[in-house]
Amino acid sequence: MADLSILIPARNEIFLARTIEDLLANIEADTEIIAVLDGVPANPPIPKNERVNVISLSESIGQRAATNLACKLSRAKYVMKVDAHCGFDKGFDRKMLEAFKITGDNVTMVPIMRNLWAYDWKCYHCGWKKYQGPTPEKCGQCGKGDKIRRKMLWIGKHNPQSTSYCFDSSPHFQYFEDWKHRPQYEKDKRETGLTETMSLQGSCWMLTREKYWDLNVCEEAFGGWGSQGIEVAVKTWLSGGRVIVNHKTWYAHMFRTQGGDFGFPYPISGKDQEKAKRYARDLFFNNNWNKQIRPLSWLIEKFWPVKGWAEEDLTKLKTNTFRFKEKAEPKPAESEPVTSDPVRNHQTGVIYSAT
Repeated sequence: MADLSILIPARNEIFLARTIEDLLANIEADTEIIAVLDGVPANPPIPKNERVNVISLSESIGQRAATNLACKLSRAKYVMKVDAHCGFDKGFDRKMLEAFKITGDNVTMVPIMRNLWAYDWKCYHCGWKKYQGPTPEKCGQCGKGDKIRRKMLWIGKHNPQSTSYCFDSSPHFQYFEDWKHRPQYEKDKRETGLTETMSLQGSCWMLTREKYWDLNVCEEAFGGWGSQGIEVAVKTWLSGGRVIVNHKTWYAHMFRTQGGDFGFPYPISGKDQEKAKRYARDLFFNNNWNKQIRPLSWLIEKFWPVKGWAEEDLTKLKTNTFRFKEKAEPKPAESEPVTSDPVRNHQTGVIYSAT
């Protein structure tokens, strides 16, 4: 049984194989990888390795549902959800597991987030190079366009390094630079290398598998996409836990705006994103989540002042009635029977081991 399962939901992710190769090169603990091909086969193919398991779905079920399906296959104590376009620090998994020994398990934890320099465009006529982005129509030096190719680099850039996040009153994700200059943040970073963050970016987060199911951190009612980092962070905080950034390790995330031709794998509309925000507002702003033992106003006040929140926003939030609920007993981790046969049918696709 692995200590950590890395869960990767993927649809039309051209860098999935490279992400998995980087994971395999940098893991140092008893870690496995579970990838879900959400309705589209992997191209290029996923590397074959005994640590890698793949779920191939014939039809798309959405990012949250795909992550949940991956978690159902895990038997590890901890799970880490990551995007399919990331790079990793050497021994990141070991360093994260070591940090949980310090914090305890009532925590959701993330590494430092760097930006991923995945590739350059290179002209193989003259050697001209261009930083990742949309495919160049022609070489900027010789003017030819028939031999421009991606030259893979997969480097975690040292600047910027993101370690603090919040959300505004919409709610909408925000970077929270001001928090990094507060005395408590500076003290925690200096003494332990573990700092608190109000929210998350969403491309990488880790917690126990038991907490994953108990808190329902990939609640499909949000929709297939949107508000993931807010959901995971708020559910952790309001249930009595903490959200921590581990400064002793990092991962690097490639933002789709940096990737040019690397577009969104799901049809995303403003209507879909607003649906996720509306659901988050009803669930958290109105104190309607049945697992919470703290009101959302407690979290806002803990990090106050918060970017994107005015005094009147907090005052309005505090007028919402809240009655502390008895904390529900954790339900058993959801799972499916596991057979010794690495290849078996699944109701939505095929599960196999990439060996």
